[in-house]
Amino acid sequence: MRMLTAIPLSMFLTAAQAAGTFALESPDVGGQAPIAEKHVFKGFGCDGGNVSPALTWKNPPKETKSFALTVYDPDAPTGSGWWHWVVLNIPASATGIPQGAGDPAAGAMPAGALQTRTDFGKPGWGGPCPPAGHKPHRYVFTLHALKTEKIDLAEDAPAAMAGFMVNANTLATAGFTARYGRSK
Repeated sequence: MRMLTAIPLSMFLTAAQAAGTFALESPDVGGQAPIAEKHVFKGFGCDGGNVSPALTWKNPPKETKSFALTVYDPDAPTGSGWWHWVVLNIPASATGIPQGAGDPAAGAMPAGALQTRTDFGKPGWGGPCPPAGHKPHRYVFTLHALKTEKIDLAEDAPAAMAGFMVNANTLATAGFTARYGRSK
């Protein structure tokens, strides 16, 4: 059975601490429901729809000038994990990304946002597709509130380069970890 679950980072905070906390959520990914095949990668033995999930966020730091989003699988059998999605230059006025915006051809990202190359070799969402028989992998969704309006990289920049630039400009992060595994 294929399952994707999410554990919000905010669940480890007290109610008083969570009030006003920078938070990232998804109406599509999380909880105990099985992941819809539409979010799974199409390729590498997986036959999903490769549709990116919708994401929403709230309470970023008031100094935020832009956002960056990363989705990373630290359990990929590569020795260095696997980058599934990298989005830079999301305007500070944005409060979410619609489902399917991970397809660069869809034009559904907030104006000015830039999707850069993932470990699938091109920009855009690359859904979960761990090797068959592996324990469920973790997919770490992280939204970075940035102190700069723009990370100046090209769409073919590698995820590690984007990650370096994003981390150098991060004011705060919000995120959750989802899990997904497949038996065949």
